[in-house]
Amino acid sequence: MAYLSLYRKYRSQTFSDLIGQDHVVRTIQNAITSGRIAHSYLFTGPRGTGKTSTARLLAKALCCEAGPIAEPDGTCDTCMAIAAGNCVDVIEMDAASESGVDEIRQQIVEASEYMPMICRYKIYIIDEVHDLSSKAFDALLKTIEEPPAHVIFVLATTEYNKVPPTIRSRCQKYEFHRATMEDLIGRISYVAESEGIQAEPAALSAIARMADGGYRDALTLLEQAILTADGNIKLQQVYDQLGLVNEELVDALLLAMSAKDIPGIMEHLSEVARLGRDPRALLDSMMYRLADLTRASYQIATQSGLEATREASLFETASRVGRETILRLRGELSKTHHDIRDVSIPRIWLEAELIRISQEPVHAPAKSTSHESHSHKPVIAPAPVSQPRVTEPAKTVEPAKPAEPAVAAPSPEEPAPQAQAAHGTPWAIALSEITVLSASLGRKLQDAVVSQEGNKLTIEIGQSYYEWLGEKPKAKAVVLEYVQRHFGSETTVEYTVRRREASQEDSIAVELPAEGSKLEQLARQVFGADPK
Repeated sequence: MAYLSLYRKYRSQTFSDLIGQDHVVRTIQNAITSGRIAHSYLFTGPRGTGKTSTARLLAKALCCEAGPIAEPDGTCDTCMAIAAGNCVDVIEMDAASESGVDEIRQQIVEASEYMPMICRYKIYIIDEVHDLSSKAFDALLKTIEEPPAHVIFVLATTEYNKVPPTIRSRCQKYEFHRATMEDLIGRISYVAESEGIQAEPAALSAIARMADGGYRDALTLLEQAILTADGNIKLQQVYDQLGLVNEELVDALLLAMSAKDIPGIMEHLSEVARLGRDPRALLDSMMYRLADLTRASYQIATQSGLEATREASLFETASRVGRETILRLRGELSKTHHDIRDVSIPRIWLEAELIRISQEPVHAPAKSTSHESHSHKPVIAPAPVSQPRVTEPAKTVEPAKPAEPAVAAPSPEEPAPQAQAAHGTPWAIALSEITVLSASLGRKLQDAVVSQEGNKLTIEIGQSYYEWLGEKPKAKAVVLEYVQRHFGSETTVEYTVRRREASQEDSIAVELPAEGSKLEQLARQVFGADPK
């Protein structure tokens, strides 16, 4: 018997074996059980997520000798013929190679008039249906709109927007989702065990990550690893197979960038070049690692099946690099990943780019020097639109003397406004750092009234922002972290709704335009006589 690829050998043969698409399975089974079987279905989603496999399972459920049944047994002649792909009444077409109007007319429009030979229904499965020409869609439209009672269409596509609305509106749409890391690792672990292959958990995690949510891609990568492995599949072998850079070298490079260690950066890049890794592969490895470090910095599980030692190393690296540096590097490296496609000498260019990124500060300094003003890409610290009001009950503010001006001009020794925001009260400093991390959260807290009593910090905000924060526990956690950083580790935060001030309402009432008798009275006061 000819060798079967793993993704064909382990294709889902029952609905219960279809992983990660429970919403699709549940809806289809309910429709079959209730007898509400549609005449056309449209399966859409990324590649390798089970669209074609589900189409075959649907054909089994409808044409099974015991059916229509929600869970076909898979043992009857019809089910086995459909699984083998040689059932005469289940016609599979690839629109990428049969996209012309003549093929559609001959194989579907004309052939659909004839009754099925063996099965209960004649089922057409058209894969990558978006590749059909406009004329082919026009020829197919009437048949899909009013097909014969014995005909059912199952259309599959990875590009839903390219399917004409006239076709979409006549089909029941089912959207397939990418697989989670947990589902992918579980699936390839099952396949490896079934094949009698030993594999390190870290190696399977790396394969699942590179599959990008596709079951077929994961099994293809696993098959390559099996062919190149000498017994046990190891992590370094998977790195070599995929052309990626190992985590230890990536961590060392990220730490050197966070420490602005130029010799270290160049040394690690030379090591990457000695390993024969492509600069683009290095950027891929750094982006994947930064994604894990971000989750670790926020205490979010990575769902990557990491061993205890590797997970501890991940949290240690995240702590050493720092959350703000991790977020900044993610943004800068994503731009670099986009720009490197147009570079003729990527290795030299990437070296200069990583050095430049490492030298950029997280926050701009209070006073910019002439050198910083001519830097390649300055980082400007966000300046609040209005300074936050901080009230401290324990202190009293003396009223200003009448002789003094309301606003005094700053002397040359006084810092600039941005410097005052950066070096002002602890709340102003915390708010500035929160704004760098999340601009939207910073805007919502700009006009907050803050007061401190002992170890409790009370933040008064508007009603809408109060309700918004009530639904965002992660945002509250971020605020608490920065508050404790600048007010003390034992400080607690309490949110209250700010009451509208009466003076503001009065000022609004005075500014209303005068009308009627009031306007006439004002005119007499101004002109001193009755208007004529």
